[in-house]
Amino acid sequence: MPQQPPPDPTREAVPHAGSATLVRAAHAEVVALAAGSAFHLLADGDGSHGGSAFGVNRLTLTEGADGARPHCHGRSSELFYGLGGAAQFLLGDHLTTVAAGDLLIIPPGLPHAFGAAPGSTADLLVVMAPAVERFGYFRHLGRIAAGQDTFDALLTEQERYDVHFTDATGWRRTRSRTH
Repeated sequence: MPQQPPPDPTREAVPHAGSATLVRAAHAEVVALAAGSAFHLLADGDGSHGGSAFGVNRLTLTEGADGARPHCHGRSSELFYGLGGAAQFLLGDHLTTVAAGDLLIIPPGLPHAFGAAPGSTADLLVVMAPAVERFGYFRHLGRIAAGQDTFDALLTEQERYDVHFTDATGWRRTRSRTH
């Protein structure tokens, strides 16, 4: 019989709800990014926390902050729901803005990048399905922001995290024109 992982004190079983998982806001791990931005890690696809079918995080970006350089996912769709502020997205070569209440779903294979819209903060709920292990990726980004690691070290982990970086020239040019 497979051994069960030890209970996670930051996750609660919901009585009479089967294998539902509840993550209290106070128990979410927060990964600090540059200039006050942060990831709030909610559910991972690594088999822990009940083996969630969804990878879920909340991303808060300070005014004008970049969220992710151009990349795509080979296996997962990515859903962004605007909780507050506005985020600017580059989808292929199309630029769009997602505001509070807007929903954007990016299919596998579509290169995309995003950041807080010029003059705005952004608060996004981000859901990946099917889930892949990503908490390690977000923690790595936190170490990069803190100067404890390099972006180049992350490049060897692209397949593991299903984050495949693409050319950032157009995104940098777009962001420099809008800031």
